[in-house]
Amino acid sequence: MKSLETKLRAVRDSGRKALVPYFMAGLTPDWTQHVEAAVHAGADAVEIGIPFSDPIMDGVVIQEAALTSLARGTNLDSICADLAKISVDVPLITMTYFNIFHHYGLERSIGKLTESGIEGAIVPDLSLEESGPWSEISDSYNLANIFLVAPSTSPERAKLLAQASEGFCYAAARMAVTGKASDEGGAEKVVAGIRAGSDIPTYVGIGISTPEQAKTASLLGDGVIVGSALVQLLNEGAGPDKVEKFITSFRRSID
Repeated sequence: MKSLETKLRAVRDSGRKALVPYFMAGLTPDWTQHVEAAVHAGADAVEIGIPFSDPIMDGVVIQEAALTSLARGTNLDSICADLAKISVDVPLITMTYFNIFHHYGLERSIGKLTESGIEGAIVPDLSLEESGPWSEISDSYNLANIFLVAPSTSPERAKLLAQASEGFCYAAARMAVTGKASDEGGAEKVVAGIRAGSDIPTYVGIGISTPEQAKTASLLGDGVIVGSALVQLLNEGAGPDKVEKFITSFRRSID
């Protein structure tokens, strides 16, 4: 079992619902201070987005953040250098697209990520069938691979993805790109599909934009992922204090 999964299972075993905020790396010069503020406010893990010019899963808010970050010259090297300077006591997970790692080199990429403290990776455009080379190298570096299950995923495939996931399995609540939504979508069905195949921790994401929605989602799964609503604050210029206040409101709601 990868170290990420050991840690996240311990969170679940304690009776606590996990809260995982998403940040776009390099969005601002002080972006790592935002990460530290979120951890101080009660995040159980942090998802770090690596900006990519042609995302397939991200909505307009995260796309805007990615373009801003890229314009600042952010790349894998700069992100890893920034992360190596911070000290947080929760796991860090990265999320980006396979082309970045393919271009940089799989082993080189995974080595850089793990050296900077990353313990898991979400690569939404890397299918289970094509993940062999990536997974083989990840195993040698103790990097957990996290797969997504969507409302359209068949029961049979949901089981396979759940069994292949390490750390946690990502329950995508709706068939949409990331962004705000008014309800929990198909989260209940997706979580049930994952649990039919594995007892791995299951976190609900996509469309979780208010503390109330986070509470509902946390009752369905083992934790929640909050992305676009937080990134929107940062796009508007929020500093660490506002980040901490935002995450605290979600923490209190799911507790």
